[in-house]
Amino acid sequence: MAEKFRAQDNFSTDDANAAATPFAASLDGRDVLLLDTTLRDGEQAPGVSLSTTEKVDIARALDRAAVPFVEAGSACTGAGERDAIARVADLGLDATVTSFARGVRADVDLALDCGVDGVNLVVPASDRHVEGKVGTDRDSVVETTVELVEHARDHGLWVEVLGEDGSRADVDFLDRLAAAAHDAGADRFCYCDTVGHGSPEHTERVVSRLAEHGPTSTHVHDDLGFAMTNVHASLRAGADLVHATVNGVGERAGNVALEEVAVALSHCYGVDCANLDELYSLAQTVARATETPLPPNKAVVGENAFAHESGIHTDGTLKDEAMYEPYPPETVGRERRLVLGKHAGRAGVRAALDEHGVEVTDDELARVVERVKGLAERGKRVTDADLLTVAEDVQGRARERRVRLVDLQATSGGGVPTASVRLAVDDEERVAAGTGNGPVDAAVEAVRTALGPDAAFQLESYHVDAISGGTDAVVTVEVELSRGDRSVSVAASDADITRASVVAMVDALDRLRAPKAVADVPPADD
Repeated sequence: MAEKFRAQDNFSTDDANAAATPFAASLDGRDVLLLDTTLRDGEQAPGVSLSTTEKVDIARALDRAAVPFVEAGSACTGAGERDAIARVADLGLDATVTSFARGVRADVDLALDCGVDGVNLVVPASDRHVEGKVGTDRDSVVETTVELVEHARDHGLWVEVLGEDGSRADVDFLDRLAAAAHDAGADRFCYCDTVGHGSPEHTERVVSRLAEHGPTSTHVHDDLGFAMTNVHASLRAGADLVHATVNGVGERAGNVALEEVAVALSHCYGVDCANLDELYSLAQTVARATETPLPPNKAVVGENAFAHESGIHTDGTLKDEAMYEPYPPETVGRERRLVLGKHAGRAGVRAALDEHGVEVTDDELARVVERVKGLAERGKRVTDADLLTVAEDVQGRARERRVRLVDLQATSGGGVPTASVRLAVDDEERVAAGTGNGPVDAAVEAVRTALGPDAAFQLESYHVDAISGGTDAVVTVEVELSRGDRSVSVAASDADITRASVVAMVDALDRLRAPKAVADVPPADD
Protein backbone atom coordinates (compact mmCIF):
# COMPACT_ATOMS: atom_id res chain seq x y z
CA MET A 1 0.00 0.00 0.00
CA ALA A 2 2.74 2.45 1.00
CA GLU A 3 4.65 1.88 -2.25
CA LYS A 4 1.96 3.47 -4.41
CA PHE A 5 2.60 6.81 -2.65
CA ARG A 6 6.40 6.80 -3.01
CA ALA A 7 6.44 8.89 -6.18
CA GLN A 8 4.65 11.66 -4.33
CA ASP A 9 7.21 11.83 -1.51
CA ASN A 10 9.86 13.70 -3.52
CA PHE A 11 8.82 17.34 -3.66
CA SER A 12 10.96 18.00 -6.72
CA THR A 13 8.78 15.91 -9.04
CA ASP A 14 6.70 17.77 -11.59
CA ASP A 15 3.34 17.43 -9.88
CA ALA A 16 4.09 16.81 -6.20
CA ASN A 17 4.95 20.38 -5.34
CA ALA A 18 4.43 22.97 -8.03
CA ALA A 19 6.27 25.63 -6.02
CA ALA A 20 9.46 23.59 -6.04
CA THR A 21 9.76 23.34 -9.80
CA PRO A 22 10.43 27.04 -10.51
CA PHE A 23 12.97 27.11 -7.69
CA ALA A 24 14.85 24.06 -8.94
CA ALA A 25 14.77 25.42 -12.47
CA SER A 26 16.11 28.77 -11.28
CA LEU A 27 19.35 27.10 -10.16
CA ASP A 28 20.09 26.41 -13.84
CA GLY A 29 22.10 23.33 -12.98
CA ARG A 30 24.34 25.23 -10.56
CA ASP A 31 25.73 23.39 -7.56
CA VAL A 32 25.03 24.84 -4.14
CA LEU A 33 28.04 24.92 -1.83
CA LEU A 34 28.20 25.08 1.96
CA LEU A 35 30.68 27.09 3.99
CA ASP A 36 30.66 26.10 7.63
CA THR A 37 31.50 28.84 10.10
CA THR A 38 30.89 26.92 13.33
CA LEU A 39 34.55 27.27 14.32
CA ARG A 40 34.38 31.05 13.95
CA ASP A 41 30.88 32.53 14.02
CA GLY A 42 29.46 29.62 15.97
CA GLU A 43 32.12 30.01 18.64
CA GLN A 44 31.00 33.61 19.10
CA ALA A 45 27.85 32.36 20.82
CA PRO A 46 27.90 33.50 24.46
CA GLY A 47 29.61 30.96 26.69
CA VAL A 48 31.10 28.90 23.86
CA SER A 49 34.87 28.41 23.77
CA LEU A 50 36.36 25.61 21.71
CA SER A 51 39.73 24.04 22.45
CA THR A 52 42.14 23.23 19.65
CA THR A 53 41.30 19.54 20.01
CA GLU A 54 37.58 20.27 19.74
CA LYS A 55 38.13 22.41 16.65
CA VAL A 56 40.12 19.61 15.04
CA ASP A 57 37.41 17.06 15.89
CA ILE A 58 34.68 19.28 14.44
CA ALA A 59 36.71 20.00 11.30
CA ARG A 60 37.20 16.28 10.71
CA ALA A 61 33.49 15.66 11.23
CA LEU A 62 32.68 18.41 8.73
CA ASP A 63 35.02 16.80 6.22
CA ARG A 64 33.32 13.43 6.69
CA ALA A 65 30.08 15.23 5.88
CA ALA A 66 31.74 16.54 2.68
CA VAL A 67 31.30 20.21 3.57
CA PRO A 68 33.48 21.93 0.94
CA PHE A 69 34.48 25.08 2.88
CA VAL A 70 35.46 25.31 6.55
CA GLU A 71 36.14 28.67 8.18
CA ALA A 72 38.54 27.54 10.91
CA GLY A 73 38.56 30.72 12.98
CA SER A 74 39.79 34.27 13.09
CA ALA A 75 43.58 34.57 12.88
CA CYS A 76 43.54 38.06 14.39
CA THR A 77 42.09 36.79 17.69
CA GLY A 78 45.37 35.62 19.21
CA ALA A 79 48.18 33.10 19.21
CA GLY A 80 46.03 30.26 20.54
CA GLU A 81 43.46 30.79 17.81
CA ARG A 82 46.18 30.88 15.16
CA ASP A 83 47.56 27.59 16.45
CA ALA A 84 44.10 26.02 16.17
CA ILE A 85 43.62 27.36 12.64
CA ALA A 86 47.04 26.07 11.60
CA ARG A 87 46.22 22.64 13.04
CA VAL A 88 42.99 22.49 11.05
CA ALA A 89 44.75 23.74 7.90
CA ASP A 90 47.36 20.99 8.32
CA LEU A 91 44.85 18.13 8.58
CA GLY A 92 44.82 17.50 4.85
CA LEU A 93 41.07 17.90 4.59
CA ASP A 94 39.25 17.76 1.28
CA ALA A 95 37.65 21.05 2.30
CA THR A 96 39.01 24.49 1.52
CA VAL A 97 40.12 25.86 4.91
CA THR A 98 39.76 29.61 5.45
CA SER A 99 40.27 32.26 8.10
CA PHE A 100 38.17 35.29 8.92
CA ALA A 101 40.02 38.55 8.28
CA ARG A 102 39.04 42.13 8.98
CA GLY A 103 39.61 44.79 6.37
CA VAL A 104 43.26 45.33 7.31
CA ARG A 105 46.42 43.94 5.70
CA ALA A 106 47.75 42.58 9.00
CA ASP A 107 44.79 40.20 9.28
CA VAL A 108 45.42 38.80 5.81
CA ASP A 109 49.09 38.29 6.68
CA LEU A 110 48.20 36.50 9.92
CA ALA A 111 45.91 34.20 7.95
CA LEU A 112 48.76 33.49 5.53
CA ASP A 113 50.98 32.54 8.46
CA CYS A 114 48.41 29.90 9.46
CA GLY A 115 48.69 28.13 6.12
CA VAL A 116 45.03 28.44 5.18
CA ASP A 117 43.69 28.13 1.65
CA GLY A 118 41.67 31.31 1.73
CA VAL A 119 40.30 34.29 3.61
CA ASN A 120 36.82 35.54 4.37
CA LEU A 121 37.57 39.25 4.13
CA VAL A 122 34.97 41.26 6.05
CA VAL A 123 34.52 44.93 5.17
CA PRO A 124 31.84 47.39 6.37
CA ALA A 125 28.87 47.84 4.04
CA SER A 126 26.24 49.84 5.92
CA ASP A 127 26.86 53.47 6.83
CA ARG A 128 26.36 52.48 10.45
CA HIS A 129 29.46 50.29 10.17
CA VAL A 130 31.40 52.45 7.70
CA GLU A 131 31.07 55.64 9.73
CA GLY A 132 30.05 54.54 13.21
CA LYS A 133 32.31 51.52 13.70
CA VAL A 134 35.28 52.03 11.38
CA GLY A 135 35.18 55.83 11.20
CA THR A 136 35.79 56.13 7.47
CA ASP A 137 33.82 56.77 4.27
CA ARG A 138 32.47 54.69 1.41
CA ASP A 139 35.24 55.55 -1.07
CA SER A 140 37.90 54.47 1.41
CA VAL A 141 36.12 51.16 2.02
CA VAL A 142 36.09 50.38 -1.70
CA GLU A 143 39.74 51.40 -2.10
CA THR A 144 40.87 49.30 0.87
CA THR A 145 38.84 46.31 -0.31
CA VAL A 146 40.49 46.38 -3.73
CA GLU A 147 43.96 46.61 -2.18
CA LEU A 148 43.36 43.72 0.20
CA VAL A 149 41.82 41.47 -2.44
CA GLU A 150 44.80 42.04 -4.72
CA HIS A 151 47.22 41.41 -1.83
CA ALA A 152 45.52 38.15 -0.87
CA ARG A 153 45.26 36.97 -4.46
CA ASP A 154 48.94 37.80 -5.05
CA HIS A 155 49.72 35.34 -2.25
CA GLY A 156 47.61 32.59 -3.79
CA LEU A 157 44.62 32.78 -1.46
CA TRP A 158 41.02 32.05 -2.34
CA VAL A 159 39.19 35.26 -1.47
CA GLU A 160 35.62 35.91 -0.43
CA VAL A 161 34.61 39.49 0.40
CA LEU A 162 31.80 39.87 2.93
CA GLY A 163 29.81 43.10 3.02
CA GLU A 164 29.08 43.33 6.74
CA ASP A 165 25.57 44.49 7.67
CA GLY A 166 24.63 44.27 4.00
CA SER A 167 20.93 43.95 4.78
CA ARG A 168 20.98 47.49 6.20
CA ALA A 169 23.36 48.94 3.61
CA ASP A 170 22.52 51.33 0.80
CA VAL A 171 21.88 48.92 -2.07
CA ASP A 172 23.69 51.06 -4.64
CA PHE A 173 26.82 51.16 -2.47
CA LEU A 174 26.64 47.43 -1.76
CA ASP A 175 26.36 46.84 -5.51
CA ARG A 176 29.38 49.07 -6.12
CA LEU A 177 31.38 47.23 -3.44
CA ALA A 178 30.57 43.83 -4.94
CA ALA A 179 31.55 44.98 -8.43
CA ALA A 180 34.86 46.37 -7.15
CA ALA A 181 35.64 43.16 -5.26
CA HIS A 182 35.05 40.99 -8.33
CA ASP A 183 37.02 43.33 -10.58
CA ALA A 184 39.95 43.13 -8.16
CA GLY A 185 39.96 39.33 -8.42
CA ALA A 186 37.80 38.16 -5.52
CA ASP A 187 36.43 34.67 -6.02
CA ARG A 188 33.06 35.69 -4.64
CA PHE A 189 31.13 38.35 -2.76
CA CYS A 190 28.92 37.55 0.23
CA TYR A 191 25.66 39.24 1.17
CA CYS A 192 25.57 39.45 4.97
CA ASP A 193 22.37 39.77 6.96
CA THR A 194 24.52 40.35 10.03
CA VAL A 195 21.71 41.06 12.50
CA GLY A 196 18.95 38.97 10.92
CA HIS A 197 17.24 42.17 9.80
CA GLY A 198 16.32 41.46 6.19
CA SER A 199 12.97 40.25 4.92
CA PRO A 200 12.93 37.50 2.28
CA GLU A 201 11.68 39.99 -0.32
CA HIS A 202 14.50 42.45 0.43
CA THR A 203 17.06 39.64 0.46
CA GLU A 204 15.98 38.40 -2.95
CA ARG A 205 16.04 41.88 -4.49
CA VAL A 206 19.51 42.70 -3.18
CA VAL A 207 21.14 39.34 -3.92
CA SER A 208 19.77 39.37 -7.47
CA ARG A 209 21.72 42.61 -8.09
CA LEU A 210 24.89 41.34 -6.45
CA ALA A 211 24.81 38.08 -8.41
CA GLU A 212 25.07 39.99 -11.68
CA HIS A 213 28.74 40.65 -10.89
CA GLY A 214 29.82 37.06 -10.24
CA PRO A 215 29.66 34.18 -7.73
CA THR A 216 27.65 35.25 -4.69
CA SER A 217 27.33 33.84 -1.17
CA THR A 218 24.81 34.45 1.58
CA HIS A 219 25.38 34.73 5.33
CA VAL A 220 22.23 35.04 7.44
CA HIS A 221 21.24 35.14 11.10
CA ASP A 222 17.97 34.07 12.69
CA ASP A 223 17.00 37.07 14.83
CA LEU A 224 13.57 37.33 13.18
CA GLY A 225 13.26 33.62 12.43
CA PHE A 226 13.95 34.26 8.74
CA ALA A 227 17.31 32.49 8.41
CA MET A 228 16.20 29.47 6.37
CA THR A 229 13.70 31.53 4.38
CA ASN A 230 16.40 34.05 3.50
CA VAL A 231 18.74 31.28 2.39
CA HIS A 232 16.15 30.12 -0.13
CA ALA A 233 15.46 33.72 -1.16
CA SER A 234 19.19 34.15 -1.81
CA LEU A 235 19.41 30.96 -3.85
CA ARG A 236 16.39 31.94 -5.92
CA ALA A 237 18.14 35.25 -6.62
CA GLY A 238 21.33 33.61 -7.87
CA ALA A 239 23.54 32.90 -4.85
CA ASP A 240 25.31 29.55 -4.91
CA LEU A 241 27.12 29.32 -1.56
CA VAL A 242 25.53 29.32 1.90
CA HIS A 243 27.32 30.19 5.14
CA ALA A 244 25.93 28.08 8.00
CA THR A 245 26.76 26.64 11.40
CA VAL A 246 26.08 23.17 12.74
CA ASN A 247 22.94 23.20 14.91
CA GLY A 248 22.55 26.90 14.09
CA VAL A 249 24.90 27.80 16.96
CA GLY A 250 26.00 31.44 16.87
CA GLU A 251 25.58 34.93 18.24
CA ARG A 252 22.21 36.01 19.64
CA ALA A 253 19.55 33.86 17.92
CA GLY A 254 22.18 31.98 15.93
CA ASN A 255 22.90 31.30 12.27
CA VAL A 256 21.07 29.19 9.76
CA ALA A 257 21.61 25.51 10.63
CA LEU A 258 23.86 23.68 8.18
CA GLU A 259 22.08 20.35 8.59
CA GLU A 260 18.70 21.94 7.85
CA VAL A 261 19.96 23.64 4.70
CA ALA A 262 21.55 20.41 3.44
CA VAL A 263 18.46 18.28 4.07
CA ALA A 264 15.99 20.83 2.67
CA LEU A 265 17.96 21.27 -0.55
CA SER A 266 18.31 17.53 -1.04
CA HIS A 267 14.78 16.54 -0.10
CA CYS A 268 12.81 19.31 -1.74
CA TYR A 269 14.96 20.21 -4.72
CA GLY A 270 17.28 17.29 -5.40
CA VAL A 271 20.38 19.44 -4.76
CA ASP A 272 23.06 17.48 -2.90
CA CYS A 273 25.59 19.55 -0.96
CA ALA A 274 26.69 17.26 1.91
CA ASN A 275 26.82 13.64 3.06
CA LEU A 276 23.48 13.57 4.83
CA ASP A 277 24.13 10.36 6.74
CA GLU A 278 26.95 12.08 8.64
CA LEU A 279 24.82 14.99 9.85
CA TYR A 280 23.57 13.52 13.12
CA SER A 281 27.04 12.47 14.22
CA LEU A 282 28.30 15.94 13.27
CA ALA A 283 25.52 17.60 15.26
CA GLN A 284 26.32 15.51 18.33
CA THR A 285 30.01 16.37 18.06
CA VAL A 286 29.23 20.10 17.99
CA ALA A 287 26.63 19.89 20.76
CA ARG A 288 29.16 18.23 23.07
CA ALA A 289 31.98 20.62 22.21
CA THR A 290 29.88 23.76 22.59
CA GLU A 291 28.03 22.38 25.63
CA THR A 292 24.84 23.48 23.91
CA PRO A 293 22.16 20.77 24.20
CA LEU A 294 20.03 20.19 21.13
CA PRO A 295 16.39 21.22 21.61
CA PRO A 296 14.25 18.06 21.44
CA ASN A 297 12.13 19.55 18.63
CA LYS A 298 15.15 20.67 16.57
CA ALA A 299 14.67 19.80 12.89
CA VAL A 300 16.82 16.95 11.54
CA VAL A 301 18.88 16.30 14.69
CA GLY A 302 16.57 16.89 17.69
CA GLU A 303 15.63 13.97 19.93
CA ASN A 304 11.99 14.15 18.81
CA ALA A 305 12.60 14.71 15.08
CA PHE A 306 11.68 11.08 14.34
CA ALA A 307 9.79 10.20 17.53
CA HIS A 308 6.12 9.24 17.65
CA GLU A 309 3.90 8.92 20.73
CA SER A 310 0.34 9.54 19.55
CA GLY A 311 -1.53 6.29 19.08
CA ILE A 312 -2.88 7.40 15.70
CA HIS A 313 0.56 8.49 14.47
CA THR A 314 2.29 5.39 15.80
CA ASP A 315 -0.26 3.10 14.18
CA GLY A 316 0.09 4.96 10.88
CA THR A 317 3.89 4.88 11.03
CA LEU A 318 3.93 1.14 11.67
CA LYS A 319 1.75 0.63 8.59
CA ASP A 320 3.72 3.04 6.40
CA GLU A 321 6.95 4.60 7.67
CA ALA A 322 6.40 7.70 5.52
CA MET A 323 2.92 8.32 6.93
CA TYR A 324 4.11 10.96 9.41
CA GLU A 325 7.69 11.61 8.29
CA PRO A 326 8.93 13.74 5.37
CA TYR A 327 11.97 11.52 4.80
CA PRO A 328 13.44 8.36 6.39
CA PRO A 329 15.50 8.98 9.54
CA GLU A 330 18.27 6.76 8.16
CA THR A 331 18.87 9.47 5.55
CA VAL A 332 20.56 11.59 8.22
CA GLY A 333 22.00 8.80 10.36
CA ARG A 334 19.01 8.58 12.71
CA GLU A 335 16.60 5.90 13.87
CA ARG A 336 12.86 6.13 14.37
CA ARG A 337 11.59 6.07 17.98
CA LEU A 338 8.18 5.02 19.19
CA VAL A 339 7.69 6.78 22.52
CA LEU A 340 5.45 5.47 25.27
CA GLY A 341 3.29 8.03 27.04
CA LYS A 342 -0.29 8.99 27.80
CA HIS A 343 -1.06 9.20 24.07
CA ALA A 344 0.26 5.68 23.40
CA GLY A 345 -1.95 3.20 21.59
CA ARG A 346 -2.11 -0.56 21.29
CA ALA A 347 0.00 -0.71 18.13
CA GLY A 348 2.83 1.33 19.62
CA VAL A 349 2.92 -0.61 22.88
CA ARG A 350 2.84 -3.95 21.05
CA ALA A 351 5.70 -2.81 18.80
CA ALA A 352 7.75 -1.78 21.85
CA LEU A 353 7.12 -5.13 23.51
CA ASP A 354 8.03 -6.94 20.30
CA GLU A 355 11.41 -5.19 20.29
CA HIS A 356 12.16 -6.87 23.62
CA GLY A 357 10.76 -10.24 22.59
CA VAL A 358 7.72 -10.02 24.84
CA GLU A 359 4.58 -11.60 23.39
CA VAL A 360 1.22 -10.74 24.92
CA THR A 361 -2.40 -11.70 24.42
CA ASP A 362 -4.93 -9.06 23.44
CA ASP A 363 -6.22 -8.95 27.02
CA GLU A 364 -2.70 -8.55 28.43
CA LEU A 365 -1.93 -5.85 25.89
CA ALA A 366 -4.98 -3.85 26.94
CA ARG A 367 -3.90 -4.02 30.59
CA VAL A 368 -0.32 -3.01 29.75
CA VAL A 369 -1.54 -0.04 27.69
CA GLU A 370 -3.80 1.10 30.53
CA ARG A 371 -0.97 0.99 33.07
CA VAL A 372 1.53 2.68 30.73
CA LYS A 373 -0.91 5.54 30.25
CA GLY A 374 -1.43 5.71 34.00
CA LEU A 375 2.30 6.11 34.59
CA ALA A 376 2.54 8.86 31.99
CA GLU A 377 -0.49 10.73 33.32
CA ARG A 378 1.30 11.00 36.67
CA GLY A 379 4.06 12.89 34.90
CA LYS A 380 6.49 9.99 34.61
CA ARG A 381 8.71 9.42 31.58
CA VAL A 382 7.96 5.82 30.61
CA THR A 383 11.20 3.95 29.97
CA ASP A 384 11.79 0.52 28.48
CA ALA A 385 12.36 -0.77 32.00
CA ASP A 386 8.98 0.58 33.10
CA LEU A 387 7.26 -1.14 30.18
CA LEU A 388 8.98 -4.46 30.85
CA THR A 389 8.21 -4.27 34.56
CA VAL A 390 4.53 -3.65 33.79
CA ALA A 391 4.47 -6.55 31.32
CA GLU A 392 6.16 -8.86 33.83
CA ASP A 393 3.58 -7.93 36.45
CA VAL A 394 0.62 -8.32 34.09
CA GLN A 395 1.85 -11.75 33.00
CA GLY A 396 2.84 -12.83 36.51
CA ARG A 397 6.46 -13.34 35.52
CA ALA A 398 9.18 -12.84 38.11
CA ARG A 399 12.22 -11.06 36.73
CA GLU A 400 15.48 -12.89 37.30
CA ARG A 401 18.21 -10.35 38.07
CA ARG A 402 21.63 -11.33 36.74
CA VAL A 403 23.42 -8.09 37.65
CA ARG A 404 22.77 -6.21 40.90
CA LEU A 405 24.47 -3.29 42.61
CA VAL A 406 25.53 -4.34 46.12
CA ASP A 407 27.60 -1.32 47.18
CA LEU A 408 28.92 1.95 45.79
CA GLN A 409 31.53 4.33 47.18
CA ALA A 410 32.56 7.51 45.33
CA THR A 411 34.83 10.41 46.27
CA SER A 412 36.03 13.52 44.50
CA GLY A 413 37.40 16.04 47.00
CA GLY A 414 40.49 17.86 45.78
CA GLY A 415 42.07 14.90 44.05
CA VAL A 416 41.23 12.60 41.17
CA PRO A 417 37.58 11.47 41.36
CA THR A 418 37.48 7.77 42.23
CA ALA A 419 34.75 5.20 42.78
CA SER A 420 34.47 1.57 43.78
CA VAL A 421 31.55 -0.77 43.16
CA ARG A 422 30.55 -4.20 44.37
CA LEU A 423 28.31 -6.05 41.91
CA ALA A 424 26.56 -9.39 42.12
CA VAL A 425 26.90 -10.95 38.66
CA ASP A 426 25.00 -14.23 38.43
CA ASP A 427 26.35 -16.10 41.49
CA GLU A 428 29.64 -14.21 41.62
CA GLU A 429 30.53 -11.05 43.53
CA ARG A 430 32.82 -8.64 41.70
CA VAL A 431 34.60 -5.59 43.10
CA ALA A 432 36.34 -2.93 41.02
CA ALA A 433 37.46 0.68 41.15
CA GLY A 434 37.68 3.42 38.56
CA THR A 435 38.72 7.03 38.05
CA GLY A 436 37.21 9.67 35.80
CA ASN A 437 36.47 13.31 35.14
CA GLY A 438 33.93 13.29 37.96
CA PRO A 439 32.37 10.85 40.42
CA VAL A 440 29.75 9.68 37.91
CA ASP A 441 32.38 9.07 35.23
CA ALA A 442 34.55 7.25 37.79
CA ALA A 443 31.64 5.06 38.91
CA VAL A 444 30.76 4.15 35.31
CA GLU A 445 34.39 3.17 34.71
CA ALA A 446 34.31 1.02 37.84
CA VAL A 447 31.18 -0.76 36.58
CA ARG A 448 32.87 -1.39 33.21
CA THR A 449 35.92 -2.84 34.96
CA ALA A 450 33.82 -5.07 37.20
CA LEU A 451 31.85 -6.47 34.28
CA GLY A 452 34.88 -7.08 32.07
CA PRO A 453 33.80 -8.65 28.74
CA ASP A 454 30.15 -8.13 29.73
CA ALA A 455 30.72 -4.36 29.57
CA ALA A 456 30.59 -4.20 25.78
CA PHE A 457 27.87 -1.56 25.73
CA GLN A 458 27.42 1.94 24.37
CA LEU A 459 25.96 4.81 26.40
CA GLU A 460 23.53 6.30 23.90
CA SER A 461 22.02 8.99 26.12
CA TYR A 462 22.23 10.31 29.67
CA HIS A 463 19.55 12.64 31.00
CA VAL A 464 19.20 14.22 34.45
CA ASP A 465 16.10 15.85 35.93
CA ALA A 466 15.74 17.41 39.38
CA ILE A 467 12.35 16.32 40.68
CA SER A 468 12.40 18.27 43.94
CA GLY A 469 13.92 21.54 45.08
CA GLY A 470 16.28 22.59 47.85
CA THR A 471 19.59 21.22 49.03
CA ASP A 472 18.09 17.74 49.48
CA ALA A 473 16.80 17.63 45.91
CA VAL A 474 16.08 14.23 44.44
CA VAL A 475 17.28 13.71 40.89
CA THR A 476 16.12 11.26 38.27
CA VAL A 477 18.73 9.90 35.90
CA GLU A 478 17.64 8.24 32.68
CA VAL A 479 20.15 6.30 30.62
CA GLU A 480 19.89 4.49 27.32
CA LEU A 481 22.38 1.71 26.69
CA SER A 482 22.83 -0.38 23.58
CA ARG A 483 24.67 -3.56 22.71
CA GLY A 484 24.56 -4.94 19.23
CA ASP A 485 21.07 -4.44 17.84
CA ARG A 486 19.44 -4.11 21.25
CA SER A 487 18.90 -1.00 23.35
CA VAL A 488 17.12 -0.27 26.59
CA SER A 489 16.29 2.86 28.58
CA VAL A 490 16.08 2.87 32.38
CA ALA A 491 15.49 5.61 34.96
CA ALA A 492 16.46 5.73 38.63
CA SER A 493 15.94 8.37 41.33
CA ASP A 494 18.06 9.24 44.34
CA ALA A 495 19.32 12.25 46.29
CA ASP A 496 22.82 11.23 45.13
CA ILE A 497 23.27 11.72 41.38
CA THR A 498 26.16 9.24 41.28
CA ARG A 499 24.09 6.50 42.89
CA ALA A 500 21.09 7.22 40.67
CA SER A 501 23.34 7.02 37.61
CA VAL A 502 24.90 3.70 38.61
CA VAL A 503 21.59 2.12 39.63
CA ALA A 504 20.08 3.06 36.27
CA MET A 505 23.10 1.81 34.37
CA VAL A 506 23.32 -1.50 36.22
CA ASP A 507 19.60 -2.11 35.71
CA ALA A 508 19.96 -1.38 32.00
CA LEU A 509 22.97 -3.70 31.74
CA ASP A 510 21.05 -6.45 33.50
CA ARG A 511 18.26 -6.18 30.95
CA LEU A 512 20.72 -6.14 28.04
CA ARG A 513 22.45 -9.29 29.32
CA ALA A 514 19.18 -11.17 29.65
CA PRO A 515 17.84 -13.10 26.65
CA LYS A 516 14.81 -11.55 25.04
CA ALA A 517 11.84 -12.39 27.22
CA VAL A 518 9.27 -14.55 25.47
CA ALA A 519 6.12 -15.38 27.41
CA ASP A 520 4.65 -18.82 26.93
CA VAL A 521 1.66 -17.53 24.99
CA PRO A 522 0.83 -17.54 21.29
CA PRO A 523 1.22 -14.25 19.39
CA ALA A 524 -2.04 -12.31 19.16
CA ASP A 525 -3.42 -10.62 16.09
CA ASP A 526 -4.24 -6.88 16.16
